[in-house]
Amino acid sequence: MLQKHQPETHSSIPTTDCATLRLFATPIPRPAPRRCETPRQSLPTVRLLDCRNLSQMKLRAGASAALRDAVAGRIGASTCALCHRPTMPSTGPRALSAQQAGLHSSANRGSAWAAAVQVASSVVGNVAKRAAKDTLAIDPLRTVAKEMKFLTGNIRKLLGSGHPALDRVAKYYTQAEGKHVRPLIVLLMSRATHVCPKSPRHAAPESPRGIDSSISPLQILSDVNPMASSASYEDELAESANLEILPSQRRLAEIAELIHTASLLHDDVIDHSVSRRGAPSANLEFGNKMAVLAGDFLLGRASVALARLRNAEVVELLATVIANLVEGEFMQLKNTERDERSPKWSEETLSYYLQKTYLKTASLISKSCRAAALLGNADQHTVEAAYSYGRNLGLAFQLVDDMLDYTRSGQDLGKPAGADLELGLATAPLLFAWKQMPELGALVGRKFAQEGDVQRARQLVLQSDGIEQTRALAYDYSERAVAAIAEFPDSEAKDGLIEMAHKTIQRQK
Repeated sequence: MLQKHQPETHSSIPTTDCATLRLFATPIPRPAPRRCETPRQSLPTVRLLDCRNLSQMKLRAGASAALRDAVAGRIGASTCALCHRPTMPSTGPRALSAQQAGLHSSANRGSAWAAAVQVASSVVGNVAKRAAKDTLAIDPLRTVAKEMKFLTGNIRKLLGSGHPALDRVAKYYTQAEGKHVRPLIVLLMSRATHVCPKSPRHAAPESPRGIDSSISPLQILSDVNPMASSASYEDELAESANLEILPSQRRLAEIAELIHTASLLHDDVIDHSVSRRGAPSANLEFGNKMAVLAGDFLLGRASVALARLRNAEVVELLATVIANLVEGEFMQLKNTERDERSPKWSEETLSYYLQKTYLKTASLISKSCRAAALLGNADQHTVEAAYSYGRNLGLAFQLVDDMLDYTRSGQDLGKPAGADLELGLATAPLLFAWKQMPELGALVGRKFAQEGDVQRARQLVLQSDGIEQTRALAYDYSERAVAAIAEFPDSEAKDGLIEMAHKTIQRQK
């Protein structure tokens, strides 16, 4: 008997739930429309979807829908367009009619890549116009402005240390205002899910002091934060007078930013970065050792704050984010799964890139959205929708980030432009260009290490339509994010989440 999706678990990394971008499955012959349900199991070998009858596809995102199917694979088993799980059989004892099952069609189709690229080339110019036309007159930041007002101050309070040098390094990246995308999304999701159906599970009433109180005796913890006494939410709750966002959800937004900032400290050491947010990077200012230790300290304080939310599922979710970040960083050490010296382009290369992108970027956003819904006691359908929104938005965000590395200057980005190629990284624009220009394979294999490789690779990418295809794929993911929350009740926060998806595609830094 077919069953509905079960809540994901995160006991191992990676899992085969929606979170891990399941664009692959064991091949089966020409499946018909199917239900998007599958049991979880270990991650299989990459297979990407092919697509046949491309003309019958509704170009919901213009070229992006076609590209998404092409990127999703060739000859492999079909996967659900919404959750990326392998679809159920259409014949045999487990088959149901499309009307009975409420299915999406994800049948295999043929000649994907050439058809997808052809469609992309013809309509990709309309993507930006369409996004601008659909933009709502809602400022996401204004929707939760009162909560965002306290964000940086509260983060600095969480990072207080009795050691002056550690205190300074730990707070270094809080001095210059970042985009704060992750806490903004968490706060919007918290408010948007406030009006959604609630779970029958019991949720204990919250106290502003509860999220700051220790579980173990303080003398046992040996963690002295001189600013801890000033970290209460009571004053800001009185000022904002917004009961739609719980104290625990506000703290979750701060935890998400702490984890993200810790990853920046570590990434800047790994990448030998010299600037961040328009200022010298922490590793340049204080040295690699201090920067690494500061990142570890941020993760430690984030973990303490997370435990004090007293929600085991939320702790599990955010703990796996930290593991995902490390695993994604290890995946990024290679441009292809087998790390060949003379690689050939394949769809598996794109899938490998997307898996890495989920782990490094989309995991934090998607699991933070899921945690926000859980803390608000939302029902299971809402929790899954929040997670899907975050996953797709996170993928779109990183695709745009990789595209901007080719199209914007370092001054615009607040960090060095063209850094990916200098680091030997092959991101989406280059991977799409590689399909058209096989000579890029040799450069990818040696990670652009020879003199002139970086300039030649950049030239080939700009001569191809790799940037346009990346933009189209990002647009499709942003549309999937919007579709995920379509059933949320209308509210300013929901409009803010939709606008965030649009702004992700339109951003220039």
